[in-house]
Amino acid sequence: VFRQVDYLVIILYAILVIAGAISIYAASYDFDNASMLDFSEFSGKQFLWIGLSFVIGTAILLVDDWFFETYAYLIYVALILLLIVTIFIAPNIKGSHSCTVLMPLSLQPAESTKSATALALAKLFNSYNFNINNKASNYFKALLIILLPVVIIKLQDETGSALVFLSLFLVLFREGMSGLVLFAAFCSVVIFVVALKYSSIIILGISGGEFIVLALVLLMVLAMTVTYAKSIFAARNVLLIYVGAAIIFTTLILCGIDINGRIILLSTLLATIGYIVYEALKRDAKKYLITIAFAVCSVGFLYSTNVALDALGAHQQMRIKVALGIEDDLRGAGYNVNQSKIAIGSGGFAGKGFLNGTQTKLKYVPEQHTDFIFCTIGEEQGFVGTSIVLILFTTLILRIIQIAERQYTSFGRVYGYRVASHLIFPPGINIGTVLGLRP
Repeated sequence: VFRQVDYLVIILYAILVIAGAISIYAASYDFDNASMLDFSEFSGKQFLWIGLSFVIGTAILLVDDWFFETYAYLIYVALILLLIVTIFIAPNIKGSHSCTVLMPLSLQPAESTKSATALALAKLFNSYNFNINNKASNYFKALLIILLPVVIIKLQDETGSALVFLSLFLVLFREGMSGLVLFAAFCSVVIFVVALKYSSIIILGISGGEFIVLALVLLMVLAMTVTYAKSIFAARNVLLIYVGAAIIFTTLILCGIDINGRIILLSTLLATIGYIVYEALKRDAKKYLITIAFAVCSVGFLYSTNVALDALGAHQQMRIKVALGIEDDLRGAGYNVNQSKIAIGSGGFAGKGFLNGTQTKLKYVPEQHTDFIFCTIGEEQGFVGTSIVLILFTTLILRIIQIAERQYTSFGRVYGYRVASHLIFPPGINIGTVLGLRP
């Protein structure tokens, strides 16, 4: 068994978790109690969990992999039931009902459910003759396995943990899911951000966000006519529609007729969709269907962004507005991130040195030993230290992907990609938040 272990992964992982424990020690350093291995301190508890994890990991390694494949669905169902029970028995901790207290331990079933969900997904993909693109029901089965725990965890008011499950869509992409799904998700984010970010600017009588998004949709429709329809003739005619619309509306504006940007852009888009529908009926409809769907869905999503924003909690709305620079709230929603950026910035290139971070030692950064641990590394180790952390993560992720690709079964490959995606998504969220790049 131990000859088959990839020791590069073990070494990289060990370096990261030990560096993490040391960073927690630095973030929660107490001058009166300076022992790194004091089990009553955060760092001591972390080292205890590291040791326990390696013992459990070794035990799991000694179990034959057929066990996990055979009982994957049973493990998944058991964890789902535990998640449901947790909603009702877990105490309220900062508005969340996600931790089950088993004295003296506090356990969060959502963490184990990530592995259980990946096991169930791996077993599904390893089923005889299973292909996600064979029929729509295969998509439904895969999405059900992923989204069921997401819904339950959201009911626990643990949005962060629920979002992490969406990283499994990278697994679906590797197993044949169309790249259009990721493209649609990317476009949704762009539309949402642009519509909100530039909502206060007025261009031709409408909000700048609406104007920019509609203009981008027109450009994307032109690009998709070439990419998906593969028709230079159709793309040329779409471009002629744009030029014609520009000439007509420019002339009307110069003649003193007041026309706002919404009418200009939507009428141009409507004429373009009409032409594409004509081409679809005359030629191969499938080639043009994606372009038509993209245009219609983009406009629909644009005019529902405010509805989506209103569906969020007041504190979540404020965090989004602060992250986008729409509002400044340095004493409220923006305080944590602002202090974090000050700490990281003060670290400079090489950092202030271990245990010499003034921002973290004087407790200016809230939650610095958990959510904002990255700013401790930034202040004490500087750009060099944070870069090393990112390089280690990247090397570990690439190595795991390489191992996943070497697996003989879909079960091993899918689970391997799950591990890689879990090392991409949560650190990306955490570091993005700490740097103020995302809410």
